[in-house]
Amino acid sequence: MYDEEQHSGALEHGPLAGFTVGVTAARRADELGALLQRRGAAVLHAPALRIVPLADDGELLAATKRIIAQVPDVVVATTAIGFRGWIEAADGWGLGEQLLGRLRDAELLARGPKVKGAIRAAGLTEEWSPSSESLAEVLDRLLEEGVDGRRIAVQLHGEPLPGFVESLRAGGAEVVPVPVYRWMPPEDITPLDRLLDATVARAVDALTFTSAPAAASLLSRAEDRGRLPELVAALSHDVLPACVGPVTALPLQAQGVDTFQPERFRLGPLVQLLCRELPARARSLPIAGHRVEIRGHAVLVDGDLKPVPPAGMSLLRALSRRPGWVVPRADLLKALPGAGRDEHAVETAMARLRTALGAPKLIQTVVKRGYRLALDPAADAKYADA
Repeated sequence: MYDEEQHSGALEHGPLAGFTVGVTAARRADELGALLQRRGAAVLHAPALRIVPLADDGELLAATKRIIAQVPDVVVATTAIGFRGWIEAADGWGLGEQLLGRLRDAELLARGPKVKGAIRAAGLTEEWSPSSESLAEVLDRLLEEGVDGRRIAVQLHGEPLPGFVESLRAGGAEVVPVPVYRWMPPEDITPLDRLLDATVARAVDALTFTSAPAAASLLSRAEDRGRLPELVAALSHDVLPACVGPVTALPLQAQGVDTFQPERFRLGPLVQLLCRELPARARSLPIAGHRVEIRGHAVLVDGDLKPVPPAGMSLLRALSRRPGWVVPRADLLKALPGAGRDEHAVETAMARLRTALGAPKLIQTVVKRGYRLALDPAADAKYADA
């Protein structure tokens, strides 16, 4: 546990100081990145997808014409940006007023308050919206009312809404999907490959997902490169997979990855989840009269943030696995990526690590044997009683 001084030092730098968070989002990535950086995180952004508007595509146009030709009994609006995009596209085709007229005649269901706002901005009124903002509750209501023989239009936003459309069709409904956006692979795959490599190398502490297609895209790219088992292993043990909600998590869970998601499916709660989970995972040790917390790319020494080079972090993690015990140079050499067989690389990286920590006595040299963290076991009782 932290003492009060250590805890206040961490808060001074932000709860995510010293951690690196990967962002896979294409939409609202800047907003999510800003929220993370404001709390001290380093952000590695690589869009796993690009969003292609369908304003010039026949798929959305065909769905819109079907709705104008025959008004549906129910229209389910799932996202504010998607609903607005649909209305704007219809206006561009000269079909805006006709579409709005059909929507006024239908039972209009909104998934949540943002969608309600978009509906009302278009001069429409929703029939109902769940307090939970959950599509599952929308589905339950429809099935309870009975959908056999009913025509139901569902506004999508690039995601397949697993089980939603299938359940309606199984209940006897005719479903008209309205695909407002289409997900495509990024035009430049290089940033995504860098993020994938960083995740496999444990150079990020958490990976965030805000849509199921983004998660599926990263998994697909890993499979194409022969790195899927490595990615799954990283997300299962060392890199925290944070999803904005349960639908987003489905592709990862299908690979056996246990995911984390907030109770409210929003960016703010997603960031708050990381602010709780990542510091809780950090190793905190009493060493040579100091309190040391080992984070992703930095160390808190008595609450002061000390950035540490990657090689130094590799050594420190190897030492922290057996605090107080001597770790041979040969074992530390194995922990250094790309060091080969030259034990001098350990000495060089160790010197830089000590300089970065600013407290040379934290790590002791044991002549002809190796190095050890100067663990202070007696301090445990002091911190436990604090």
